[in-house]
Amino acid sequence: QTALAPRSAPPLTDRSRRSPSENRAAFLLPVLSKLKAMKILILGGTAWLGHSIAAAALAAGHSVVCLARGNAIPEGADLVNADEGVAARTWDAVVDVAGDPRFVERAVRDLAPAAKRFVFVSSLNVYADPSKKGIDEDEPTLPPLPAGEEASQENYGRAKSACEAAVLAGFGRERSTIVRPGLITGPGDPTNRAAYWPLRFAKPSNPRGRVLVPDAFGQAFSMVDARDLAAWIVRLVEAGIGGVFNAVGNVSTLGEHLERIRSAAGHTGEVVRAPADWLLARGVGFWAGPRSLPLWVPDPSLEGMLAASNGRALEAGLKLRPARETYADLLAWALENSVNCAGHSGLSDAEERELLDALDRE
Repeated sequence: QTALAPRSAPPLTDRSRRSPSENRAAFLLPVLSKLKAMKILILGGTAWLGHSIAAAALAAGHSVVCLARGNAIPEGADLVNADEGVAARTWDAVVDVAGDPRFVERAVRDLAPAAKRFVFVSSLNVYADPSKKGIDEDEPTLPPLPAGEEASQENYGRAKSACEAAVLAGFGRERSTIVRPGLITGPGDPTNRAAYWPLRFAKPSNPRGRVLVPDAFGQAFSMVDARDLAAWIVRLVEAGIGGVFNAVGNVSTLGEHLERIRSAAGHTGEVVRAPADWLLARGVGFWAGPRSLPLWVPDPSLEGMLAASNGRALEAGLKLRPARETYADLLAWALENSVNCAGHSGLSDAEERELLDALDRE
């Protein structure tokens, strides 16, 4: 029994036990023809993923309103604030990417009478066992964050679990769509964790063109382009598809991932592998953050988050562009926007040279 489903609801273990809307997804989405523009409310729309969803909805011909504090919304969308009566209007769908249960609970309460569907962008972090590879949507989830407890990075998974529970309680299973992404990448990534590698291979830190990588080429790896994720969420809205979906790419390995990036960047220099213990002993972090080698996960108890099943999402129309296209576009965006390898995530040129020199001396 997961934390997000009512106790009376059967687990979604096969197609015959899924909701009717989920069973429609496999054949309805490919032949869907839009009869009219839909009215979509985006709770946000100024940050990376919310902006991408708003842009995808506009490109599909829909009317988009962004409820946000900022003003960096896509051209063609309308911007409102919380005082402008969105709950008094009717919506074909609401899309929310929030991580704080208090905000989601309030949105569900106010918009349940006004909206036909609530799409919540959750996270693979809700799963109770992050070490298990091939996690599907029926795996147990973390207990929801207790009411009144403040959401933080440390309890992110439980906070998202509480958000899911609030959506299902307010909109019911048929009117709810829960999307659980893993690693999201592509142009616009504000974390720099994905942009680091295309930039590093395109602009090595040293004259010989050597690039330091973790010796973990067999590590499981998957990613989804934010543009593909956004376009698919819009198609789910158009088709009225409810249910829970892992929004992840096809599983490969970190080695394959780095080789595709290297190819997209045109790198021909030496790739220098460093053992995990050696890197950790020298204060090199993993996954993200300053002085790190991004997307590397030396802890096997977390590797399942990069090897989740995407079968149900593919059945529901998720289309994945070639990874090399994502990496080429990401590199072009990073170069155009002067993204720094030593920004939010990665090694500075000096840090990488220092580590390469230390490895050569041993």
